[in-house]
Amino acid sequence: MCTKSDVKEDAFLSVDGTIHYMGTGGLSQYLNVEPAQIFKMPQDIPDTTACFAEPLACVLNSIERGKIELGDDVVVIGGGIMGMLHVMAAKLSGARVIMSEPDPERRKLAEELGADIVFNPMEQNPVDYIHNLTDGLGAEVVFNTTPISAVAQQAIEMVAPMGRVIMYSSQHPDKPISVSPNWIHNTEAVITGAVSPSVRSFNRAVNLLSKGLIHPEKLMSGAFPIESAQEAFETAVRPDTFRCVIRLSE
Repeated sequence: MCTKSDVKEDAFLSVDGTIHYMGTGGLSQYLNVEPAQIFKMPQDIPDTTACFAEPLACVLNSIERGKIELGDDVVVIGGGIMGMLHVMAAKLSGARVIMSEPDPERRKLAEELGADIVFNPMEQNPVDYIHNLTDGLGAEVVFNTTPISAVAQQAIEMVAPMGRVIMYSSQHPDKPISVSPNWIHNTEAVITGAVSPSVRSFNRAVNLLSKGLIHPEKLMSGAFPIESAQEAFETAVRPDTFRCVIRLSE
């Protein structure tokens, strides 16, 4: 039997003294979920590929809100794993994809994954760069995948009239930004957010992975056995890594 003082913030204590943790039970040997939450993957898809279904589903939910049309200019701000998945999905949607990322290795990887143009926002004003690139119009769609509020401000300033700005990342710290209501009125730009996957986006993510239309292998920085879980976590928090996978069995 345990007491409330033994229970962590992300758990609750039932009347019989059992500790229940929120969520589906990551790293557990078994999961108990509703059948409607199950998506079938082909047997020949490696687990290290299948585990990208959830992050890709989150990104596809964001892409759907962007309403990309063929030939659109799409800016992806931030070259983390979610930014890279945005690059791949936006390119698959028929856009000219522009990546804003200060790290040269990540810019290089973005190009390998389909970005048409990459640039360093620390070397030039990113808003001016996008407007110059688009003959003063701005980008039809801008995805901000960074947690920096000042960058969120830049994302809005990059967008074209009647364009869409998607705030994909949560903001930490959450600092308010300035937006002119009259500018919104005149441009008819849409500013919205995207959080978590929908059933539709999860199904689409499984289809893209199982049919080989999205290849996430370059976004995995290592697969670790459960015995090396600590090493996996320490690797994952390094700024030069992407997704680290912990395997419960070979």
